[in-house]
Amino acid sequence: MQLFLFFGILKGSVSYAILKTKEVINIMAWFFTEENISGSNYTLVGESAKHISKVLRMRTGEDITLVSPDKTQYECKISLITQGEVTVDIISQKPCENEPDVFVTLYQALPKGDKMDFIVQKCTELGISRIVPMISARCVSRPDEKSLKKKCERWQKIALQAAMQSRRGIIPEVTPCISFKDAAEQTKQNEKTVFFYEMGGESVKKILNGTKPKTVGMFIGSEGGFEQSEVDSVTAIGGQAATLGKRILRAETAPLAALSIIMYETDNFSS
Repeated sequence: MQLFLFFGILKGSVSYAILKTKEVINIMAWFFTEENISGSNYTLVGESAKHISKVLRMRTGEDITLVSPDKTQYECKISLITQGEVTVDIISQKPCENEPDVFVTLYQALPKGDKMDFIVQKCTELGISRIVPMISARCVSRPDEKSLKKKCERWQKIALQAAMQSRRGIIPEVTPCISFKDAAEQTKQNEKTVFFYEMGGESVKKILNGTKPKTVGMFIGSEGGFEQSEVDSVTAIGGQAATLGKRILRAETAPLAALSIIMYETDNFSS
């Protein structure tokens, strides 16, 4: 009787574990399409199809979510899995509501080592829209053009994976690396530019002053921070120097803190 009871408990535990595993897979089954969807079904190919069939080991009849470039979210059911292709039937669709209503561009001075991998991943989770790697005066990391191209390709893949994991409505763009001068020129298109400076500035709350700009550019330095001349060049075109407090943050911590504050002050952490 005790053995039967133990087996019953064990069997129930296994069933519960399988159920929870399926729930996790369904949460992870979030994919982006390269084009807008029309019709009642859609076929995924390439890496997405491979991930569904080989990594997640999903089967016909299981549910997945697709998001198209026009930010439409499709709830789908797998109808066919073949070699290199996964076809789904579209059950329902609606606008994806997971995106912040502020478009934030991160101008990030290249940090040393693989810290940029972490920055791209976590900023994607927090709602960044575009990441622009740049070379500033105090950057220690200065890869050659060929290495930079490979790095940018890897960062874009990291952004894709993080967007899938965090159920974003878009895949943030990681642009080619540019000079600080070009970044300063580019940020003129933003409604608000915030320059996070280790030597001090205003709080983000005071800079935004209760407003909700549609586009924000934020500048974050590498390990050595920024030259005063760089600060002056951005403030001369309307940017504002901001502070992250009295403590000095690591190069990979500062962008996460800065983005979190902007999202909070623009009400993008509310449900």
